[in-house]
Amino acid sequence: MALKHARQLEAIDLHASDEQRGTHASSSLLRTDHLQLLQLVLPAGDEMPQHHVPGELTIQCLSGEAVVTTPHGACPLRVGQLVALPEQEPHAVQARTDTTLLVTLIRKPGDAGPGAL
Repeated sequence: MALKHARQLEAIDLHASDEQRGTHASSSLLRTDHLQLLQLVLPAGDEMPQHHVPGELTIQCLSGEAVVTTPHGACPLRVGQLVALPEQEPHAVQARTDTTLLVTLIRKPGDAGPGAL
């Protein structure tokens, strides 16, 4: 089943329930040729293993606390904080508490990019 993505100029309610949004807890909210927004929901202690993406990205903490780790160090994130990563930067994310993150990816033309989470 294809994910329901928002369209440009359509408001995205980051507080909507999964049922209201018609998605899984972690989901791709918006996808265009140049931009992708993902909501990543991690229970306390869960980790997204080290990976990298083709474009630049930001990771913004909407709730909880997480740590973003790169080969250059660790960046703790609390509510209202974000970190920017360069393209191809290897990174892992670990939730210290139940956490919701908003990930913004800059996509390059022709880039398949990450699919549904």
